[in-house]
Amino acid sequence: MNDAIDLTVMHAMHDALRRELAHLDRITTAVDRDPRHVLPTAAGWKLFKAALRAHHTAEDEALWPSLRQGLVGRPKDLALVEVMEVEHAAIAPVVRAVDDALADPGVGPLLPGQLIDALTRGLAGHLEHEEHAALPLIRQVLTAEQSARLCRAHAHHIGREDPLLLPWLLDGADERTAARILARLPASTYAACTTRWIPEYAALDRWSPGTAA
Repeated sequence: MNDAIDLTVMHAMHDALRRELAHLDRITTAVDRDPRHVLPTAAGWKLFKAALRAHHTAEDEALWPSLRQGLVGRPKDLALVEVMEVEHAAIAPVVRAVDDALADPGVGPLLPGQLIDALTRGLAGHLEHEEHAALPLIRQVLTAEQSARLCRAHAHHIGREDPLLLPWLLDGADERTAARILARLPASTYAACTTRWIPEYAALDRWSPGTAA
């Protein structure tokens, strides 16, 4: 096991995605909330999609290729990498299907709820699979340099998507995790995050209609 690698951002992202899946579950199961009236204009749905896209893009670019390099000659473990990528590829179409259903005035409340349930089960299953099956391999073969590259890829894609994604990622994180993530930021980004983005995020009722920019 390689103790030099740092998977703080990955763990924080998984925790944040699970947090938002719980919100989605409450929206689709509450008798007084219709996902068709909430999600299209809710900041929470927009941020969730952006975070998921940033996370999977970073892994596709900087994690799975690095794992392949370290797992040469280990076909069983290489097959697991292929499975991880297939699971990634299966999630994005469900997200698009949810958006298509939400945008179709002829669709009733049942289909969006079913699709969101499929998204929740699929993503939650993938996160668990990745943590139990892929993380041991990641800790075993990833180098410190490759781990740093993954962190940079996450930072790049999170920053490119939406500045509110950084406080979104920190929401609910313990002090040690938050400190480690903030410590990696350039001074200008740290200042913007602590003085503007975090207060803006804190004031956002992100799972209410009409909050998306």
